[in-house]
Amino acid sequence: MSNENKNIHEFDFNLICEYFSLIERQGPGSPEMTLKALSFIDNLTEQSLIVDLGCGTGGQTMTLAQHTTGKVVGLDLFPGFIDRFNQNVAALNLENRVNGMVGSMDDLPFSSESLDLIWSEGAIYNIGFERGINEWRNYLKSGGYIAVTEASWFTDERPAEINDFWNAAYPEIDTIPVKVSQLQKAGYVPVATFCLPESCWTTNFYEPQVAAQELFLKKYPDNPTARELIANERHEAELYSKYKDYYGYVFYIGKKL
Repeated sequence: MSNENKNIHEFDFNLICEYFSLIERQGPGSPEMTLKALSFIDNLTEQSLIVDLGCGTGGQTMTLAQHTTGKVVGLDLFPGFIDRFNQNVAALNLENRVNGMVGSMDDLPFSSESLDLIWSEGAIYNIGFERGINEWRNYLKSGGYIAVTEASWFTDERPAEINDFWNAAYPEIDTIPVKVSQLQKAGYVPVATFCLPESCWTTNFYEPQVAAQELFLKKYPDNPTARELIANERHEAELYSKYKDYYGYVFYIGKKL
């Protein structure tokens, strides 16, 4: 998030895209956790339509596509991410049923009640958890599923430094029981909830950024915005190392009534 509680969206749009395109995942996660979440979802067929919102370059989307048989669409606001997404699709020979498109998660280009599964790892915060689960529900078929990861508190109380940091960066962060209650209130049956392990943050997200940061700074040695972006990411990694017992991403899976 930030060394001065600066939101990632305050940085240059193109610089953000270029930097995060250097790593396989644009947020914490793992293929194992994607598949664990997928294991709670029933009734997917070759006719199913799955949409991954805020898909990035498609790290988790490719895992979904390789373990389902329906059509998969990845949607992201960053054109550069979608270019990489579609390159990954082609490399895996999945063009016949997987494609990426540029679009906004607050204005989805899908028909009402047309989707069997809405997926979103580390991205629903862009419009907020409550808004996302309520608005996206309209696009799900009856009996369809939503599966998202959301930043959540693991404890009711935490040190002021991390509490203030996250409340400034994402005021909707809350405890797991509150999030489950919001899911139920929005019209879903809460199917499963589980915390992502530490390795999803360290091994799969922060550690790959070390080499990417060096490359990025070499390319933009005199760009103050680039330096601030890297400082921002390093500060976030330091905070996670210090306060990982108090927060993390949680998978929330719900079934539309």
